[in-house]
This record gives sequence, structure tokens and C-alpha cells, in this order.
Amino acid sequence: MQQLIECVPNFSEGNDLNKIDSIVNKIKSVEGITILDVDPGKDTNRTVVTFVGFPNAVIDAAFEGIKEASKIIDMSMHKGTHPRIGATDVCPLIPIKDVTIEDCVEYSNVLAERVGKELKIPVYLYERSAKISERKNLAVIREGEYEGLEKKIKIRSWKPDYGPAIFNAYSGATVIGCREFLIAYNINLNTKDTRLATDIAFEIREQGRSKRIKNPESSNLLDGEIVRNENGSPVKILGLFKDIKAIGWYVNDYNRAQISINFINYKVSSIHDVFDAVCDLAEERGVRVTGSELVGLVPKDALVLAGKHYLTKQNRTLGVIEKDIIECAVQSLGLNDVSKFNPSEKIIEYAIESNDGLMDLPSRELVSLISDSSPAPGGGSVAALAGALGAALLSMVGSLTHEKKEYLSSREKMNEIGISAQGLMSRLTYLVEEDTKAFNEIIKANRLPNGTAEQKRQKEKKITHANNYAIEIPLQAAKLSLKVIELSIELVNHGNPNSVTDAGVAAEVGLAGVRGACMNVLINISGSKNAEYKKLKKEIDSIIEKACTLHKKAFNDTKKIINKM
Repeated sequence: MQQLIECVPNFSEGNDLNKIDSIVNKIKSVEGITILDVDPGKDTNRTVVTFVGFPNAVIDAAFEGIKEASKIIDMSMHKGTHPRIGATDVCPLIPIKDVTIEDCVEYSNVLAERVGKELKIPVYLYERSAKISERKNLAVIREGEYEGLEKKIKIRSWKPDYGPAIFNAYSGATVIGCREFLIAYNINLNTKDTRLATDIAFEIREQGRSKRIKNPESSNLLDGEIVRNENGSPVKILGLFKDIKAIGWYVNDYNRAQISINFINYKVSSIHDVFDAVCDLAEERGVRVTGSELVGLVPKDALVLAGKHYLTKQNRTLGVIEKDIIECAVQSLGLNDVSKFNPSEKIIEYAIESNDGLMDLPSRELVSLISDSSPAPGGGSVAALAGALGAALLSMVGSLTHEKKEYLSSREKMNEIGISAQGLMSRLTYLVEEDTKAFNEIIKANRLPNGTAEQKRQKEKKITHANNYAIEIPLQAAKLSLKVIELSIELVNHGNPNSVTDAGVAAEVGLAGVRGACMNVLINISGSKNAEYKKLKKEIDSIIEKACTLHKKAFNDTKKIINKM
């Protein structure tokens, strides 16, 4: 189990590259840390650093970054457009892999206590780590910002959670806590008018705004008179979206106003829904959205959801490769408006993943690797690859059918097949890698020492686990490849006839995937002591028989259609 935590400290320096580099280098010096992004902002005078690593390494790296910032950033001299309370303004911990929210809350307390004790910096806990409910909201903690901190920290109710209740003029205070993945997102307008951006921000944010009577001489609601209740207090109207925070500001570098948005939970309120709403609200006010930008990294799923949304609006199939879905999101959201959006750097899953797997190799290198004297990658990986190639062909045929006007009635069905094919391809390519890993685990287990009784027990346990996994992987590949053949029949008979042979070939390589994977299941069963796996032989026979029957139909149907041409 590889536990991963993301940390996104915000440092109050966005102009002095030497200072930024000094902080980042301190973070990088901790073993087990991967820097994903460094995003300095000149106008905000703020740099957002994103890194991931093992929990203890992340705590050490965050501390080193905060320590360095406390030495080189003088808050008494700091000016910037972004709200801030200290040299390290906020330092959130986010669970990424095999780590719970509760784990991160504990880690945040460890970090906060260390910062307060060793660096003498007042620390407030926020979000899920907050010990006082009023401090959950970062904006509430920041009220008055650095300039109001000296007075605020003396108030009993604002005693820090860790560190001295004494104003630190040089470093200010720091906010630390655990939160869900937050997406920082800016939407650009073709205006310099900050009030217009603010007006739209009030409309979309969950907190909403004061109700106003529309001024007939202005499209900006901020120019209208505030509606008050019988007590004289403003009547409040909730915003359009939950879990959204937003403000309007002017960015000198871009010579335009922006709506700065934080998505607390992008699954509750999506990027694309907010973007579309802002486009409509901007048009109502006589301005136009020119594009948007993502600050820091974004979960892949957020852009996949956006890409599918816009592909659907365009009546295009969703059965395309992930790269095309994301590219549609990038173009539709205008993410290249002010700077180039690089998915490999901005999408967290892409930034983390290594590029040294079998499927990352060029085709010629992969074939050459298979051909050498090493037993892995071998037949199991090749079988999974055969199934994956079949699924890829199905996706292609589905797309070529979906986009033809003469098959409008089949669009929904072709879209479903395309999505299924992409899912099969993704899973089977994963199994290409896993089959080789499974074999290597068997070799590794068999090489373990067995000199003592405990060593023998541990070795036997590892061997059993490795053998079982080596059965499960090709079994999955066989079942998935069988689905490839099933779908191929549908496309042979109802897909674009110009691509009938592609659908037919999908069935051919699908059969190779089924048979090849089943061979590997059977040979691995022979070495297993698990009685349950011994029963798999009947299931394997059934899978092969069904695959052969379906393949025969796909082949014969393909020939019939070809002969009619």
C-alpha cells in the first residue's frame, strides 16, 4: 500500500524568483517528495506550490517550506491582491491514495504543533481539522488579513490553536488543515471593470449576495438599491452553486478582470456548469468570457466530466480516447486563453504517473522486448494486448458510425458501444502491465529465504498470494476479451459497412485474447493449492466455447456483408 498525501502551501511571494526557488528547493530536499507544480502570481504576490509524497515525508517537506518562508518573507512589506495572513498563508493537506480524511486531520495537527512550537508562528486549524466550528472557513480566519492580525490575536476567541498568541510581525500567522481536493479556477472577462466581475461572482457563489432593486441605467446589480427587511438588515439571496467561493478582481498581467473561483467539491458543482453559467451572466451584462485558467493541479475526473458534457452538446460520441475528451474540455473552457494548458503538468494523475510501463513503450520497442530471452512480458501480457487492440477497433468503428448522418437512429447505441469499448481497452491495457507484474511477483516470492520455520511460513504465504494473483489477472483478461467479441457482432451487423472488416478483426484478436488468457489461467491453476481455483477449469472451458461460437458468427456475418458489396 502506497499512501500518498498532496500538500498545497500558498506562500506570500510571487515576484522574487530567488525567494521562490529557495522555498521550493527546501521542499524538494526531503526524500520521497515529488513537486507537481509551482505557480507564482505577480499581481497576487503569491506562489502556490503543489507536491505529493508519503505522509511523513509530506509533513517534513511542508515544515521545511514554512520554515524557509518565515526566514525570507517579510510580511510587514508585503502587498498583493490576494487575501493573506502570513508568509505561509495556508497549508492544506489532501488525501490522495490509501489515506483517509481522518488520517490527514491527524497529520495536520502534527505539522501545526511543530510549526507553532519550533518556529513560534501562530497557527490556526481550518476545514476538517478545525477544533472550533467558526474556524472551518478560511475566509473567516483571514478577516482583517495580516494588517488586522496584531489586534485580532489578542482577542480571547482568536487564540491560535498552536503557537504563541503573540503577533509575529515578520511572518504573520499560518493556517493549516485537512480538506477535500480544492480546484482553484479563474474565468477571464473582456473588461477591466472589477465591479462587473464581482457582480457575477456574487451570483454564482454559494454565499450569494444582498438582494437589490435593478437600476434601469446599469446592467450591474451592484448599482441597484439594497432591499432590506423590517429590521433594516439586507435581504440575502443564495447563489446559484453549492460549495463555490468566488470573488472578482483585476489582473494587471492579463489587462482584464477575472472571476476567481474555488471549487470545494467539483462533484457537487462542476467546472463546466459554472463556466456555462458565467458565460450567460456575462452576456446579460454586456461582456464576454474570453477563457479560463486553472491554478495548480486538477483531478482528471473534473476535466473528463467537462469534456463529456461538451461532446454531448456537440452531438459527438463519448466513445473516444481519454486524450480527446480532455482536449474537448480544454478547448471548450478556453484553458489556453492566457497560457498554454499542458495536461501532463496540470492534471494530477498524469503528473504523478510514471512513464516507464510496457504500454508507454513504442510499438517496435515493445515487440522487441517481448522477443528477448526474458520470460516476461510473455503470453499473458500479449493476450491482454490482443483484447485491448480488439476493443480499440470497436471504438473506432463506433465513432465512424456515430458521425455519419445516415446512421442517426443508431447514434445512442453507437455511443454506448463506444463508451463500453473504451472501458474495455483501458482495463485490458492495465492488465498488460499487471500480468508481467504478477509473474515477477512469483519469481520474487520463490527467491525468498526459507532457512527458518518463520521464513518458510512467510515464503509459502507470499508464493500462494502471487500464484492466486497470477490466476486472477488472465481470468479478467479472458472475460473482458469475450465482451470484445460480443460487441464486435453488433458492429459487424449494425455499424458502418465500410468498416465491417475492422469489426471483424476485432473479433479475431478478441478470440486470441480469450484463448491466450485462458491458457495462462490453466497453467497457473496447475501450480495452485487453492481448491476454489481448481474448479475454474469448467468455467474456462465454458468461456472458450462461448468465445469460439461468437467468433464463428462474427466471422461468417463479416464474410456475408463483404460478399454483398
